[in-house]
Amino acid sequence: MKRVLGTVLLPALAIGLTACGDDDATTGASGHSGHSAPASAAPSAAHNAQDVMFAQMMIPHHRQAVEMADLAATRAGSAEVKDLAVQIKDAQGPEIRKMTGWLRAWGEPESAGDMGHGMDGMMSGEQMADLEGLSGAAFDRAFLAMMIEHHEGAVTMARKERASGRSADATAMAAAIVRAQRAEIATMRKLLGAR
Repeated sequence: MKRVLGTVLLPALAIGLTACGDDDATTGASGHSGHSAPASAAPSAAHNAQDVMFAQMMIPHHRQAVEMADLAATRAGSAEVKDLAVQIKDAQGPEIRKMTGWLRAWGEPESAGDMGHGMDGMMSGEQMADLEGLSGAAFDRAFLAMMIEHHEGAVTMARKERASGRSADATAMAAAIVRAQRAEIATMRKLLGAR
């Protein structure tokens, strides 16, 4: 009897411990302060089509923000813009890895096709090329204006996820994105107003 109970209870206990992760780790993923959960952390099994769409759309959205942030390292004229770019990259890089892991665990493709054109806040190839051609104060102004629009798009997408998503991990990340990116939008508006 003891062997039977041990065989049943030990796997159940392991599953229970896996499910009881650090909620703050997920919630703080985009908060720029706080600790991110490892990218390999298993997502909750319960999810719906909204969760899948959120991850599939937010991954390329975040990748473009990281690409813009990378440009700032060598083109930005002010330390504030460079610091903000590092902050954005440090937050969104780990989130990309988490969302990629969720899709893999859910058995879903990373991309559902070319969604960039209809995605809130995404910059066109021409806009990205224009940004790449700037430096100094001109880059700072363009970067801030574009990143404000980009962040506003991410907030819109994250609010949809919070309203209709089922995955606890995805909705927690969405809440963190709303908080963090709204704060960054306020900072960027101040920086833009000072230029």
